[in-house]
Amino acid sequence: MSDFTSNFWSIFISVITIGGILACLALLWISGKTKAMTLSDNTTGHVWDEDLREMNNPLPRWWVGLFIITVVFSLVYLYLYPGLGTYEGSLKWSQTGQFDREVSRGNEQAAPIYAAFSGMSTEALAKDAKAMAIGDRLFMNNCAQCHGSDARGGKGFPNLADGDWMWGGTPDKIHETIASGRTGVMPPMAAAVGSPEDVRNLAHYVLSLSSSPNDSVRSNLGKSKFTVCAACHGADGKGNQALGAPNLTDNIWVDGAGVESHIVSMINNGKTNVMPAWSSKFTPEQMNVLTAYVWGLGGGVRNPAPAPVAVAPVETASK
Repeated sequence: MSDFTSNFWSIFISVITIGGILACLALLWISGKTKAMTLSDNTTGHVWDEDLREMNNPLPRWWVGLFIITVVFSLVYLYLYPGLGTYEGSLKWSQTGQFDREVSRGNEQAAPIYAAFSGMSTEALAKDAKAMAIGDRLFMNNCAQCHGSDARGGKGFPNLADGDWMWGGTPDKIHETIASGRTGVMPPMAAAVGSPEDVRNLAHYVLSLSSSPNDSVRSNLGKSKFTVCAACHGADGKGNQALGAPNLTDNIWVDGAGVESHIVSMINNGKTNVMPAWSSKFTPEQMNVLTAYVWGLGGGVRNPAPAPVAVAPVETASK
């Protein structure tokens, strides 16, 4: 969608572009028709450094020819490709279209490789060296920018190599996270907690949940204030993966070390973290391999076993 709300800039760009080309042609024509006043020796009378004289020689034909070719090329280019405001060009070429074609071509070339992994479970893929080598490349090219080359994350980016999962570490949940993305929201809660002292007391209670260094007096005072947090983090502070609410008892802190100032800042200001969706970037086969790679880093858990299906007893007629 165009960022402009009117066609003014489209017309402006078109006029400047076409005007520049016409001005070049006009300059070439004028320079060829204008006759400079010369002396009998074909000089203009301009002298520099005592003996350097300006000759009135015409432009070399090869230079004029290259100039005309350049102008013609620019007109042909502007007809074939976008360059005049909102005009798309007769070939309908675009960067997005070319990118999509190249990605599609690459996926077609890689399809036979991924076909070998078709039907394999996440657990089986995680044990396949070739699949994990491909998963490593997918991760390095697309995920390492945020989660690090060792997948151990950083401030604001979760560690994928441990057993702490805000949204669930089963293959199904990891696949869902990669495909659909996640948006984790910690709203500002200071107004609901109370005074600044209440916020500090609550911060110390949160620290006590993970046995982090805390002021026991403040912690006891802040315990009652935790009720405003329990709706997401649970009464015991162990979090809620359905909401992406982190476990506050395991001493793992995505957005910084567990210290009073950090927790006070989170309560006062809140935080929004976004994991983008990748379903439009990866094919289903690539998604399965990447899921297995992340799951196999060491922190994933198995999908729960399906619940047994109850079978109603069959009544038989007695003879």
